[in-house]
Amino acid sequence: MTLDVTTLRAHFPALASGIAFFDAPGGTQTPRVVGEAIASALTNPLTIPGGDAVRSEVNAAKAESAFRSAFGDFLGLPDQGVIYGRSATQLNYDLSRALAKTWGPKDEIVVSRLDHDSNVRPWVQAAESVGATVRWIDFDPATAEIIWQSVDDAINQKTRLVAVTAASNVLGTMPRVRAIADAAHAVGAHLHVDAVHYAAHNLVDVPGLGADSLVCSPYKFLGPHMAVLGASLDVLEALRPDKLRPSSDEVPHRFELGTLPYEIMAGATAAVDFLAEIAPGAATSRREKLRNSFHAIEEHEAALRKQLEEGLAGFGDAVVVHSRAEARTPTTLITLPGRKTWDAYEFLGSRDISAPAHSSFYAYEAFRRLDLDDENAMRFGLAPYVTEAEVSRLLNGLADFLAR
Repeated sequence: MTLDVTTLRAHFPALASGIAFFDAPGGTQTPRVVGEAIASALTNPLTIPGGDAVRSEVNAAKAESAFRSAFGDFLGLPDQGVIYGRSATQLNYDLSRALAKTWGPKDEIVVSRLDHDSNVRPWVQAAESVGATVRWIDFDPATAEIIWQSVDDAINQKTRLVAVTAASNVLGTMPRVRAIADAAHAVGAHLHVDAVHYAAHNLVDVPGLGADSLVCSPYKFLGPHMAVLGASLDVLEALRPDKLRPSSDEVPHRFELGTLPYEIMAGATAAVDFLAEIAPGAATSRREKLRNSFHAIEEHEAALRKQLEEGLAGFGDAVVVHSRAEARTPTTLITLPGRKTWDAYEFLGSRDISAPAHSSFYAYEAFRRLDLDDENAMRFGLAPYVTEAEVSRLLNGLADFLAR
């Protein structure tokens, strides 16, 4: 299966603007069908479900059911293991509070310096609230790879939770999550995975990763702004989150506070279906179609990443590339010695090239470890709709900026 980029791009109204988007790690552009699904759900009869006597309630119930089915297929989980959230940050805070009810001063939790702060601070703060100890998984700034001795040093018989990314949102590094899961499970600890960046480039397999719980955000892979938590039913049944007294205690509803946004759920479902049809091959099930489509996406993005990295290498010492891990997503973090990346961002922006240089991209610990100034790094992120011609535009624009 190969990706027909020209046909794919025709589905994205935003691409008609002429902007070359290299900001996908912060959120992708959205295909027309996703917007249409949101509008249709919102403007057709829609009310909070409670029965099946009124069409507006049935519509809401169908939107919720379709959402859980779509993301069950997307994550490799049963439908009831899918939980809606406003953002990954919100879901991580909610889950951390629920899990921390079982922690105490003698317990330890493990977090990673490679992670987005949404998979660090909620756990650190939850540990602090009960007097638990925090330990760290580290990475090598020279290679952007996890230091495995730090994994061995951090996880022990006192460990209750290990939180780690499946892919760094700034460096692209994809750690061997399954190996970390095995180490966590060997001491009876819960493994929580941040797949927000990973899910945009690789088909997620929650059981295959060894994750007890995992979060992702559809707006990173062509959907609306929201997030999803996926977990095994055994894990969810064992947790008692805070909730309103009259709200449902069933899984997954006990984790979803307040009325659900059925129109956003419909848009997220449409995004999964759109991804499944990018390059489905001869597959018949949605899960297998997704597998084929992601294979085509990976091949396309790998070719673009090679083009980009070869071009950046041609600038010599004028550009420092910090994304160096062997296994990584098509996301590249650079600095420009002697120059401000914000100036490069503005220069490229004047040419309709979106390449962000906005603070640490919430990878607070990673920036501290890399000893980088929050205001002086630039991130290039690829998406399925990016073309070779646009990568050339980016490289030519950067060359003109460096020649000034």
